Amino acid sequence: MKLANYVYGEWVEGAGEGTALRDPVTGEQLVTVSSDGIDIGRALDFARRTGGPALRAQGYEARAAMLDAIAKLLAANRAEYFDIALRNSGATEADSGFDVDGAIFTLKTYARAGKTLGAARHLKEGGRAPLAKTDAFQGQHFLMPLTGVAVFINAFNFPAWGLWEKAAPALLAGVPVLVKPATPTAWLTQRMVEDVVKAGILPAGALSIVCGSARDLLDHVEECDVVSFTGSADTAARMRTHPNVVARSVRVNIEADSVNSAILGPDARPGAAEFDLAVKEIVREMTIKAGQKCTAIRRILAPADVARSLADAVASKLAGCKVGNPRNEAVRVGPLVSKAQQAAALEGIAKLREECETVFGGDPAFEPVDAHGEDSAFVQPTLLYCDKGLDARFVHDVEVFGPAATILPYADTADAIAIARRGRGSLVASVYSGDAAFLGELVPGIADLHGRVMVVDAAVGSQHTGHGNVMPNCLHGGPGRAGGGEELGGLRALAMYHRRVVVQGGPALLDALSRDAADAALLDA
Repeated sequence: MKLANYVYGEWVEGAGEGTALRDPVTGEQLVTVSSDGIDIGRALDFARRTGGPALRAQGYEARAAMLDAIAKLLAANRAEYFDIALRNSGATEADSGFDVDGAIFTLKTYARAGKTLGAARHLKEGGRAPLAKTDAFQGQHFLMPLTGVAVFINAFNFPAWGLWEKAAPALLAGVPVLVKPATPTAWLTQRMVEDVVKAGILPAGALSIVCGSARDLLDHVEECDVVSFTGSADTAARMRTHPNVVARSVRVNIEADSVNSAILGPDARPGAAEFDLAVKEIVREMTIKAGQKCTAIRRILAPADVARSLADAVASKLAGCKVGNPRNEAVRVGPLVSKAQQAAALEGIAKLREECETVFGGDPAFEPVDAHGEDSAFVQPTLLYCDKGLDARFVHDVEVFGPAATILPYADTADAIAIARRGRGSLVASVYSGDAAFLGELVPGIADLHGRVMVVDAAVGSQHTGHGNVMPNCLHGGPGRAGGGEELGGLRALAMYHRRVVVQGGPALLDALSRDAADAALLDA
């Protein structure tokens, strides 16, 4: 079966044999995808001319109701999505929950928040600025929805959440969406789009999908479009410097590589609640989705006199995690999504082992449960230990996109700050400590190179949302090598799909424009 593309309001099958999507446990071919023969310029133009105006004819509250309807539809089809995720990406029940349920939760969050903006169709920012000796001529800042398309070029690891965490604020803003999912796991994204289209929730042209190669997509983006990319830093650099993107100053939002850290404070010693909480979270981050998360823990910083005890505790927990076919109820860790990702992860682990000792795992010949190693894409959870600190060559630069993490001992708070900053920009750091002096120095010391800092102490306990869990009402993104982009953060995300403009004129004109406007301060509420 070949998955069809949905463009210019039609289901169109790409030309040729297409690219095969496979079960990463058995190697079985499932479906194929192809974008060959698709007129991407026409697809974008249809979204701009048809989908955009139809969305913007509605107010925020009406568009929020559309998001709510999508969330309910996805919830009704949840079992089917879990089955596709199991077959196409080897997802365990917990992995699918992270992705599919995360998508539904995000849509519901934006649906609730969008209702607060009422029937307005744009936003008014601040008060009026007097520009003359009398009130005859004034200025008013507005946020006006863009008239272009939100173009999403997404990663393979979150085919459900990756679509809807971006689409929710875009659609709420009145901007149509065209998604190009990563090819290896495109099936789930395509099925969700198909279900939404069949349900008739959105106007024609509001949601499009192209499966397969992106081909000449960037040749057709325009000034009022937004391109959002999740993937490698190398690809991101090529996108930012694409001649058409540069010539038209197209907005580009990037989420790229990230060697995120978990940091134990000096009080997080064996027997302390903070130590146990760190161990639990490290193991979870190494095993959920087999470590295939942009937010996963890659480096673990611990006081030098605690680091070995931490390594032993984490290794002991990993030893109890069965790796194999997720159809087996005893299995906790599934495969990577493809043989190519498996090869890349094993290559990265080999690089790390040049300067690290292996504490647990790292055996490329290990036997997964209920699966044949030669046909499947498993990687054994691998815990490494590196005592080279800032002198390490690979630990701070190589992101193994799989179940691997490295423990690094640090000497003092300044050393911990320097090691964390050596990642050159990360999506998230989690800190396990109740030491106010340590936190007062560490958090400001790393904040400007992180998008999110999560602090867990005994009082928080297990009530935290997780190192790797992205909450829709909080910022997602990170500086430097993490891409420099920002997503989510509640209604603030709508600003990406609006243009700030000052309108200068008389009070009657500004009154008329303000009647259709909600207060932009609601974005920060």
